Amino acid sequence: MSAFRNHRPLALAAAWLATRALMLWLLAHDHLAPLGGGGVSREVGHLYFRWYGVLSRGAFPVGDPLWQYPPGAGPVLLAPALLPSLTYFTAFVTLTLAADAVITAALTWAGRRAGRSLRGARLWVLGLPLLLHVPLARYDVQVTAFAVVSLLTLSRSPRVCGAFAAMGALVKVWPALALIGTPRGRTTREVWTSAAVSAAALLAVLAALFSGPFDFLRQQSGRGVQIESLGGTLLGFARHAGWPGTVRYQYGAMEFVGPYVGAVAAGSLALTVAAFGLVLLWRVRARHRTPATPYDAALAAVLLFTVTSRVISPQYMVWLLGLAAVCLTSRHTTQRPVAALIVAATAVSSVVYPGLYGEVVRGTWTGCLLMLVRNGLLATAAGVSLVRLWRSGPSTTAPDRRTSDRGAPGPHRIPAALRTRQ
Repeated sequence: MSAFRNHRPLALAAAWLATRALMLWLLAHDHLAPLGGGGVSREVGHLYFRWYGVLSRGAFPVGDPLWQYPPGAGPVLLAPALLPSLTYFTAFVTLTLAADAVITAALTWAGRRAGRSLRGARLWVLGLPLLLHVPLARYDVQVTAFAVVSLLTLSRSPRVCGAFAAMGALVKVWPALALIGTPRGRTTREVWTSAAVSAAALLAVLAALFSGPFDFLRQQSGRGVQIESLGGTLLGFARHAGWPGTVRYQYGAMEFVGPYVGAVAAGSLALTVAAFGLVLLWRVRARHRTPATPYDAALAAVLLFTVTSRVISPQYMVWLLGLAAVCLTSRHTTQRPVAALIVAATAVSSVVYPGLYGEVVRGTWTGCLLMLVRNGLLATAAGVSLVRLWRSGPSTTAPDRRTSDRGAPGPHRIPAALRTRQ
C-alpha cells in the first residue's frame, strides 16, 4: 500500500506533463476556427505586449480603457523580460506553466501530509485542461498561485499567508477574499497585519517606480454588463422578448448596451455587496471550525463574488478550480459537491469560449442556453457552497482546538455518556 501511495505523485506528474503538452498543442494551433481563430493567443501577443512596452518605460497604461487591473499586474506582465532569449509570447507561456507547476507541487505537498488527500492535486491537474489552451494565454494562473500558496501556508506561517494574499490582491483583487475564513484571534491579527504591511510596501515601491498606478480605478468604474455574466444572460433572453439592446466591444469585453443595462449593472453591484454581507455575517456567527474552514470560506466568498459580478470571463474558472482544489486537500471540507459543480461549469465554459462564442455574441438560442447552463451551474455552486459553509459554522459549540487533519475527534464528537467520565 505504501508503495502505491509513493507512486501517486509520479502519476500526477505524468498526467501534468501529458495534459500540459496537449494544452500547448492547442495553443500552437489556436488559428484553427474551432479553437478561436487566433483570438485566444492574440491577447498576449498584442495587448499584453503593448502594455509591456508602456510598463517598461516606467508608466502604467494611463487613459487606456482596456487597463483595469491593480498595479501589481504590472510586474507580472513585465516578468517575461526575465527570459530575454525567448519572444514575449513564449516567455509569458513559459512563466504561466511554471506557476501552474508551483500550484501542482503545493497541492501535492499538502495532499501528502498525514490525514490529507491528493484529490485537490488531481482536480487541478485534470480540471485545468477543460479550459483548453485559454489558461496559458491569460495571467490568472499566476494570480491563482498566490491564493493557493497563501491558503496552504496559513497553518504554518500566518505572516507568509498574509503576504502572499496581499501580492495576489495587488494583481487581481479577489485573492484578498481568501483571508475571510482565517481563525479568530492571534492568527487573524497576524495574517491581516502581514497582508496590510505587505500591500502598503509593495504599493509604495510600485508608486515610486511607475507613474499612474491607480488609473485603473477610473476604467474599472465604467464597466458595463458583459454578455457572459449572470446579468448578461438575463439580457440575452430579453433580446428574444423584444428588448432593443445590442452588443458592443468595450473595456476589453463584449458588453450589452441599451435601455436598463445600467440598472442591471447596479443590481449586480448590489448583489455583490449583499453576498459579501452574508459572508461577513457567517464569520461573525461561526463558532465551530475545522481545518478546512479557511479553505471552504475562501471558495464560497470568491464564488459569490464571481456569480454576482458584472463580468464572468472564462479565465475566472481558473480561480475557482484552484480554490476548489485547495478545499479537496482536506478531508474535512464541506465543498466536495461544489467542486463537482465547478468542474461541470468549467467544461461548459470551454464550449462557450472559444468553441461557440459567436453564438453567444449574436445572442442565438444556442448561445443563450449555453450561458444559462454555465451560469446556472455557477449560481447553484455558489448557493450550495454558502449553505454548506453556513451549516458547518454558526454553532453554539465551542471551537474544537483538538481537531486536526489527522481526524482526531474533538470533545463535541464524544458521546455525552463518555464525556461525563473524563
